[in-house]
Amino acid sequence: MRWQAPFGFTLAILAAAIFLMSCGGSSQPATVKVSLSDPATCAAPQGPFRHIYVTVTDVKIHQSDNASASDSGWLDLAPGLKDNPVQVDLLGVSNQCFLAMLGSVEIEAGHYQQIRVILADNSVSVNGNKCGSAANCVMLTSDPSNTPQPLQLSSGSNTGIKIPSGQIAGGDFTVASGETKDLNIDFNACASVVVQGNGQYRLKPVLHAGEVSTQSTASAISGTIIDGVTQQPTIGGNTIVALEQKDSAGVDRVVMETVTISSGGFSFCPVPQGTYDVVAVAIDGSGNTYAATVITGVQPGNLLGTVPLTPASLPASISGQITTSTGSTGAAADLVVSALQSIGNSVLITVPLAQQSAATATLTTAPDAACPNVDCANYTLAVPAASPSIGAFNSGGNQSPAAPASGLVNYTVDVNAFVPGSAGQGDCSPSNMQTTLSVTAGTPVTAATLPFVGCQ
Repeated sequence: MRWQAPFGFTLAILAAAIFLMSCGGSSQPATVKVSLSDPATCAAPQGPFRHIYVTVTDVKIHQSDNASASDSGWLDLAPGLKDNPVQVDLLGVSNQCFLAMLGSVEIEAGHYQQIRVILADNSVSVNGNKCGSAANCVMLTSDPSNTPQPLQLSSGSNTGIKIPSGQIAGGDFTVASGETKDLNIDFNACASVVVQGNGQYRLKPVLHAGEVSTQSTASAISGTIIDGVTQQPTIGGNTIVALEQKDSAGVDRVVMETVTISSGGFSFCPVPQGTYDVVAVAIDGSGNTYAATVITGVQPGNLLGTVPLTPASLPASISGQITTSTGSTGAAADLVVSALQSIGNSVLITVPLAQQSAATATLTTAPDAACPNVDCANYTLAVPAASPSIGAFNSGGNQSPAAPASGLVNYTVDVNAFVPGSAGQGDCSPSNMQTTLSVTAGTPVTAATLPFVGCQ
């Protein structure tokens, strides 16, 4: 006689099986598509570079922000690049949303807090190489023959350029089971190239990353910069627009930067989800500046319409010196120098440097007979001699920021020190120093020397 399980027992077994399948058996991988972008300010004719070429050989991602390059757990986001590296002109085409699509791959669902971009060593052979004998190079605006100048790398070809959680929009990149997401890497080329004392060019990489929409209208922030008096685009000169977000100290740091076209139009694309401040500064063909104009509370997909700038006469000039040492002897450091102004509520914005065609100044300290026992670097920043014009984003059309406040025009010179050639690894103790001062139109002023110690 054959034994038969009770009907209720059979149903229980069946239900348990279905439950187990639903918990672990139906999990699906996520799909990640990786792209590269770079809204840039340093392109010809205003900027110093015609082209900045880098060759990408891999992109990797990890769930730990502290993982080293040799740790396990790294996932390859662009496996096809190993055999077919992609050489990208980071200056690309004006207002082009994506410079390159780097790969698409399935990965385990989860929260990822670190990305590394691997660049080819300059000795690597590249198909259709634009750089001659090197894999990475720059071409100068001042050189009509477009002779490639090799771009020296540090760890970018070995351990990769690290993008930590602090440089990933929202702090991490999250994908759920079965989900497809687009991950964009924004390579700020104009803040990443350092001219060394020997005349060679070195990469000091500055990158950000985040989830974006491939639909350009949904991921873009755009508008038109005009002269607030004439209601026309500024004539000649240069207009820089920066997309900024606050750091933990309440300082608006530049996430993206671009220049306007002749009509005054600008566009940031693709922009990761989040809330940003748009900061615009201009200098016209006669050398007159415009006050920094700040539109707060801007999000991807927002159209700003026209953004008027307030004329501010001749620029002010801030000069100063920065020294770096171990405490007893000189030590080189990479420096990022920013001009900051207050917009209230304990927030300082970064004022782009229109005359220098950059959002910030990038320097490297070096030994100098004038700086005994330390390494040093000198800087000069041309800035508007006016307080900022500020307005909250108006979703109904054109922007109407308030006129700049009268009285003293104050600036904070802000300097961050980094280990030479690293991707944002802080150096010295502390790694950030500031000094404040007041400026006047057409007048040079000297800032207090900032002495960094405890440098590597």
